[in-house]
Amino acid sequence: MITPAFELTQDPDFLTVKIRVPYARASEFDIYFEGEDFKFYAKPYFLRLTLPGRIVEDGREKASYNTDEGTFTIQLPKEVPGQYFEGLDMLTSLLAPKKSRSAKPLVEEMAASAELSEENEEEFDWEMEQIPYEESTPLLQHPYGFGNLRSGVFQRLQDELSDVIDVKDPDQTPAEERRRQRLAAEAAKFEPDHYLADFFEDEAIKHLLKYKPWWIDAHKKMTALQGESYQEHDSPAFVVFSEEEREQMRKFTNKSYLLDKRSRQHVYLGLIDILLAYCYEICVNEGDKNVESSWNIRKLSATLCWLESFSSIHDVLVSFGRRVLCYPLYRHFELVTRAFNDTVMILQLGKAAVLKCLLDIHKIFMASDPAYILNDLFITDYCIWIQKVKSKKLAALCESLQKTTLCKSHMGLELEELEAAAVLVQEEEKALKAAGTVSKQQLLCSESETSDSEESSSTSSSETEGSDSDEQESSTSEDGEINSFQGMLQEERTAPLIDCNGLRQGTNTSAMEVSDGKSKVSLQSTTPPGKLVEELEMQIHSAMRLSEQPEGLATAGCISQEQEENPVPERDRFSEDAAGKGNFLEVSPKPNPLLFLCSTNEDED
Repeated sequence: MITPAFELTQDPDFLTVKIRVPYARASEFDIYFEGEDFKFYAKPYFLRLTLPGRIVEDGREKASYNTDEGTFTIQLPKEVPGQYFEGLDMLTSLLAPKKSRSAKPLVEEMAASAELSEENEEEFDWEMEQIPYEESTPLLQHPYGFGNLRSGVFQRLQDELSDVIDVKDPDQTPAEERRRQRLAAEAAKFEPDHYLADFFEDEAIKHLLKYKPWWIDAHKKMTALQGESYQEHDSPAFVVFSEEEREQMRKFTNKSYLLDKRSRQHVYLGLIDILLAYCYEICVNEGDKNVESSWNIRKLSATLCWLESFSSIHDVLVSFGRRVLCYPLYRHFELVTRAFNDTVMILQLGKAAVLKCLLDIHKIFMASDPAYILNDLFITDYCIWIQKVKSKKLAALCESLQKTTLCKSHMGLELEELEAAAVLVQEEEKALKAAGTVSKQQLLCSESETSDSEESSSTSSSETEGSDSDEQESSTSEDGEINSFQGMLQEERTAPLIDCNGLRQGTNTSAMEVSDGKSKVSLQSTTPPGKLVEELEMQIHSAMRLSEQPEGLATAGCISQEQEENPVPERDRFSEDAAGKGNFLEVSPKPNPLLFLCSTNEDED
């Protein structure tokens, strides 16, 4: 018999079953329904459903067949009008026969649990499968997998599964040793440089955080309908399954799980861990699947990668946060926070949203070799189990998750210290850059000031040279006047000058007096008496240099001869030396006639 594709919907009064039976003989079909049972047969199709609510046959039921689509549409009245039938989209659980207790898993040997699940508190099933104690005890010595119900798998598939999980020889490794090895591997893998690079250069991270997966819109719709008890009803309006996802659910083998309290806790916490890894994968790849999708999910989930069994929600969050900061391409704490918030939204949407995510993970692992083994160990069982979980249990799990806080200090990787040190280094680099900029500006200013000073000095030197040239011109003009006047005197006093040089002896004193008289007359004719002599003395003193020693014997002889010819009293000579401060006038090779003029004036005085 073939199980047909089917879909269930409801309104306040009716339950509608839509069954697709292509190529069936529509003239020959049977329908049976009573209470929670529904059966349909149209050769070669057979469908048996266990409904979540009771239906009744009261004459309002109806059925129709669409020949173009090959579908039967059957409307069944509800026994209690207005009752909400929960879990109509959980197709695998609907296919289970009534009071079915267990079905053999794909790769496990199930043992009876001492404590029955809260979901299965009915009468004890005496027909359950029995396994000898001697055989099961060594196999379950270090269990793993969904609900820790598996063991011995990796002994047979060690070579193939070594690329799937990180723990070596899990069948011989206790849970505590797995945890210790996991923490050591995470600490060794953490790279501060990679973390700080993503922390400071976070443009790509900000872009990824803007992506909105499907559950955000669904959560907005749910929030807009706050008046309805969405946590209890788990309305299918928020989550819609595709035909491919429905086909996946129909292919699952239905079974029930006998889990004790501790195993149920491990299953719920493992579900959070897997959803966190899935939310990270969807965010960083913006909903697209690639060859790294399978690796991201299993590497970030310690439940899948290290076969970890958690004891608290906080341990789950810390493990996920550490692995996000150690393994994937994008290692930023904001991605941890984003995955946390997305997981809360999915749990708030109910088990339909959780199932949709698990089906997507199942599809990703099926396309990856050898990650498909994780479907047999975990994901397939989660897809079947979640359909039978009560919504209030999932709501309580979501509430506990919301109350749990996670910060960087919980990671145990000294993130805050690394960030503080990096910020200090960054500030120092900025300060050094600023100081370098200031020094460059100062250097440029000093260079400009130096050039300005050079220009000003060149300007001042040019001005100085101009003033010196002016002074030289003025002194030259003055010297010219003096020389012209000296020339006049030299023409008149030729004989005394030659006498003074020793070329002629016996100079006529009367001629000198005559010439003196002529010079006096000529001077008096141009300037007032005494004025010209004072001006000439001032010009002579400014033009001639004083020397501390006499420069030649001829000068000394000339002066001594002059003193012999014109004796001066000792008192006057000492007074002149005192006035001249013991210095001698520097005499040129040609005797200055003014000396005789001065001496003549003294004689006349």
